This record gives sequence, structure tokens and C-alpha cells, in this order.
Amino acid sequence: MTRIRTSGLSRTGRFGYRGKASNNLPMNSRERIQAALCHKPVDRVPIDLGGTRQSGIAALAYQPLRESLGLDTRAPFRVFDLYQQLAEIEQEVLDWSGSDTIGLNRPKVAFGIENRDWKPWRLWDGTEVEVPGGFNPETEEDGALVLRRGDEVIARMPYQGYYFDRYEKYPGASHPDLATWRPPGVSDADLEHYHSLSQVLHDQTDKAVIAAMGPPYELFNGIGQGSFEDWMITFASEDDYVEELYGLLVETWLTNLEKFHEAVGDRVQVIQIADDFGTQSAPFLATGMFREKLLPFYQRGLDWIHEHTGWKVLLHSDGAIRPLIPSIIEMGVDALNPVQLSCTGMDPEELRSECRGRLAFWGGSCDSQGTLDKGGPDEVAAEVRANLDAFRPRDGGFVFASVHNIQANVPAANIRALFETALGY
Repeated sequence: MTRIRTSGLSRTGRFGYRGKASNNLPMNSRERIQAALCHKPVDRVPIDLGGTRQSGIAALAYQPLRESLGLDTRAPFRVFDLYQQLAEIEQEVLDWSGSDTIGLNRPKVAFGIENRDWKPWRLWDGTEVEVPGGFNPETEEDGALVLRRGDEVIARMPYQGYYFDRYEKYPGASHPDLATWRPPGVSDADLEHYHSLSQVLHDQTDKAVIAAMGPPYELFNGIGQGSFEDWMITFASEDDYVEELYGLLVETWLTNLEKFHEAVGDRVQVIQIADDFGTQSAPFLATGMFREKLLPFYQRGLDWIHEHTGWKVLLHSDGAIRPLIPSIIEMGVDALNPVQLSCTGMDPEELRSECRGRLAFWGGSCDSQGTLDKGGPDEVAAEVRANLDAFRPRDGGFVFASVHNIQANVPAANIRALFETALGY
């Protein structure tokens, strides 16, 4: 999570849209995000930098950005997500970007390592950072870093790599015996963490607080990691097994949601779920299979959220998922991230026209696999302006964010062009 500077921060009341933009009054960040998700006018483009683990910035790109902004780079920053090697974004950078969000992250963000007892570490380019005390990778002969759990290798990062590859098998791939296997529930220690930290984030910032609280595993993509091919065969051919597995996962999810709501109440504004339904050119699943095998289970959890809380639901799914969007709306999703516009069918004007008032778009800023890393600042700015023209954020229904995390090879000048163009739009 981001370290909070408690001095000079404005406070806000209960979560809700107050209609300030219609009276030409400035909004605070929490009000701006809520207005956007309710398809109401906003005073400026709502912005997310680091509110989720899919809208952050790689540590190797963060240090050059700090230098570009003229910040004091002698003090190390923290790498809070070891898996993706994401930087913990400092208050000065959040202020510069105009970010309206902040994440309520798990105490163990990656690999079961608790984010505490921070210690010095060095990235392969020499940047001094801090990492959790329990992070103790082994270095292989070729310079690769390896993480073990007992004798099992659970992750590996190649020499001078950008992030770890995970080798852990999730339940779909390992095909557990459902007579004895049970999904992990949220622990009392985690609930206490969520309770206390949500109070800090709500009371000492005016940001919209985002928490990832989906099923214990992503229902489609996540439970196949480790052997996705094996899981796909199971998913397509063992209907009874998949239905029983999903039933167990959703029952645990509903229990987790109820406990989480008791812990945080309305101090959280957005619940994020994550699952990847698309490739670069098409969905993984035909619409009929999506509706039959996935939609009913996700809908149970999202119905509970909408019936018992004021939270909005943000779905993170990459790829060319336009054929699935009507079903995603029916499922109960309020906003879609990252809106990968470079994929087949993901045209911003058409998306907005088809979904106006029914689905907000969260991302959709600039091609992260082309313009952002390979273009220049002027090209980034031009693409950002074109996409903002298409999404028309002042009318609501849009939150600006990078299309997934800003990768390690993105120049600082391009990152500056991305956010400064949005903030000045």
C-alpha cells in the first residue's frame, strides 16, 4: 500500500455523489470517482495511478520517473508487489499525476510474503529499493532469481528480467478432490488489517478506496495457472466437476464478502474482481459458454454486493472481450478495466455508444504495447487526447488509467505525457 502523509490532507464524508460538477464546484477525488461510476458529470478527468495492481508502475520505470520529476531519489522506494515488481507510489507522485484512487491491498500481496519488516535490496540496474523482510530469493548460476516454498520452486525471474514467472498450480489445474478440498477463506488477521487500514485511507485521504475482493481464485483464468491447457480440458469436458468447484469457490467468496463488509463498511468505494476472458483477437470463450458456465457464479457474488453494500464493481479483464460485454453488464459489473483498445473490436467510440449509462470504462488511455513504450511524448499525448475525445469523460462513465501496469521499458517522458495530458484535458 502507499505510505500516507497525514499532514495537509483533506477529509471527506460518507461515500456518495453530491452533484457538485453540475454546479461548477470542484469535487474531491472520492466524489469524482463516484460521479464517474454513476455516469454523472465530473469537474475534470478522473485519474487512477496505482489504485489497483493493474494500474501501477514497474519499479524499473518508477525511478527514472522520480528523477524526471525532480524528486529526491536518494531515499529508496518500496517494491510492494514482488510478483509484478511494482513500486509503492509516493505521495508526491500521486499529487503530480492527479490520481483520485488508493488501494486497500492485502497484507500478503504476493507469494504469501507479508509486507512488513522492510529491508534494503537492489534492482538489477543498481536502483536501491526496499522489499519485505521475508523476501529471500536464491540466485542461480545464470543470475536468475528463484523463490521456493519448501522444496518446491514457486517463482523464477530471469537475469535482468522484469517480473517473476509463477509456477504455483491453482486448483483447476491440480484437479483436487472436492470431497475434502476447501478454498481459503479470509483470516481474522487479514480482516483486522482491512479494518484498520481502511480507516486510515478513508479518514486521512480523500481518495476513492479500491479493494480486490473477488473469489478465492479467478474462476476462469486464475484456477488454470500452472497448467492452463489442463484446466481448459477440464473446463470444457467435466461439467459436473467444474460446477461443484465453482460452487465451493462462490460459497467461500460470499462468506468472505460478508466478513469484509463488516470490517470496512462504506470506507471502501470500489471492489475489484479480476479474470482474463480475452486474447488479443477474440474472447477465450464463446458467448454461450461464458453465459452458461461462468456468468451465474460471478453473478451470485456481484448480486450480494449490490444488494448489501454501496460498493461499485470493477472488473479487470484484458483482451478482445467486446462480444462478452453485454453479458458482463448483466453479470453485475459497473466498470471495465483496462479497456485494451489495441485488441480486435475494442473501438472507443463504439464501446461508449453501445454501453453509455450501463458500463463505465476504466483505462483506455494509450496503446501500452505500441505507442506508450515505442512512441514519443507527442505521439502519446495525441493518442491520449483522441481517446479522451472518444470517451468524453466530462459526461461521466470514464476513469483514466494506463492500459495495465506501466512496464519497465516505458520512458519517463512518455509517462509524463500520459498523465499530464489527461490532467490538462
